[in-house]
Amino acid sequence: MVMVSKGHIHFVGIGGIGMSALARLYRSRGFRISGSDLERSEITDALGKDGIRVFTGKHTRANIAHSATGVVYTAAVRRENPEIREAKRRHIPVHTYAQALGELTRAYRTIAVAGAHGKSTTTALIALTLIRGGLDPTVIVGTKLREFRDSNFRRSRPPHPAGPPHSKPWLVIEADEYRGSFWNHSPEIAVVTNIDREHLDFYKNIKNIEAAFLKFLLRLAPKGVAVLNRDDRRLRRAATRLRRPRPDIRIVWFSLRDAEAGRIAPRLRVPGRHNVSNALAAYRVGRALNIPSSKIMNALSRYRGAWRRFDYQGTLAGAKVYADYAHHPTEIKATLQAAREHFPKRRIICVFQPHHYERMRDLWREFVGAFDDCNGLILLDIYEVAGREHKRRSGAVSSARLAEAISRRGTPALYIPDSRRLNPFFRENLRRGDVLLMMGAGDIWETTKRLMAHHTN
Repeated sequence: MVMVSKGHIHFVGIGGIGMSALARLYRSRGFRISGSDLERSEITDALGKDGIRVFTGKHTRANIAHSATGVVYTAAVRRENPEIREAKRRHIPVHTYAQALGELTRAYRTIAVAGAHGKSTTTALIALTLIRGGLDPTVIVGTKLREFRDSNFRRSRPPHPAGPPHSKPWLVIEADEYRGSFWNHSPEIAVVTNIDREHLDFYKNIKNIEAAFLKFLLRLAPKGVAVLNRDDRRLRRAATRLRRPRPDIRIVWFSLRDAEAGRIAPRLRVPGRHNVSNALAAYRVGRALNIPSSKIMNALSRYRGAWRRFDYQGTLAGAKVYADYAHHPTEIKATLQAAREHFPKRRIICVFQPHHYERMRDLWREFVGAFDDCNGLILLDIYEVAGREHKRRSGAVSSARLAEAISRRGTPALYIPDSRRLNPFFRENLRRGDVLLMMGAGDIWETTKRLMAHHTN
């Protein structure tokens, strides 16, 4: 596998949030790193500043250096990619991101955080809890954290391959369920925040999704710990199925009904009941590791929020502007509910960029009902990710049709196909004191940065 010896690792799709963190980890262990991505981004620029060579634009076999000893590629990259083909032609070991990360989980004592929603925040809170508890974890998180100097990676001391299992350092990671990626992991502690209808292009139905999460939990190390959300009925069902084949696994529950919820909620700097739930998961992990409650509470209270998670950007035309990564109906509802709790008397305007045609098709009714807590909605065109879907198979869905359906439900919704029209629209329609949520997982973040760059905050 890739981590056996020092060498030169090339990352195909290095601009992804997880891929970039993994690249930083390999670099911190003494590997030479290069990578490629179709587009230049904030992440690729940051990697370049760190001394990592990144090729942007069309993938080409020339990007694979003669010194390359291993290649890691993201799940969005197809196997016929010219860089993958070139690596195989030269008999260079090739691994997916999930396989490479899975290898790391066996070199460390691993805490893997899974779930349809809340993975990044929960991973961050667990990482801060372990740091405060003196456990010095290595962390790979799917967002940038202020506590990590705006990085998605934190390094601990390196593991000693010959040491006993409990001398290994801790690793905290997000365990992505996309295409069964988390089946590659072998954690000592598995956290699951929730199970929801997501990635239906791969799983097809909720029954298969539940089975996928159960398969992930079954990969726990002997006498491992499963930290599960009791408020999720699908997780309660999964726990019942888990006990039969794996009675050695200790199940630890967390719930918004727990007494600790009342103590945690006023200490959090991030709004919303969903974040209280995420913090409860971190609390239970901390207690399972015998970290004192006072240190856990201190860690939770210090968390300042993550990049693109209700992330304050400044003011625009007198409105407070927040960026948020929410792209699934459940996440949208949770974010808007949190905004409504935080700003009960203000007008909330949301700009949303849908992410994938197939997600909109499969969750159409959920999307129509997701925006009830905002006072007005602007829909941009659907963002497509290369290699992740086939537009022609997604059916007759569009942002224009979604705007019509949401308007009929009662929330004023407008379709604006060209993001360049947002600036004049905001000048005419935003009021001082409004809250503007720029929401989505696509390039709406770049749109937000451009809008803010033209305004004095």
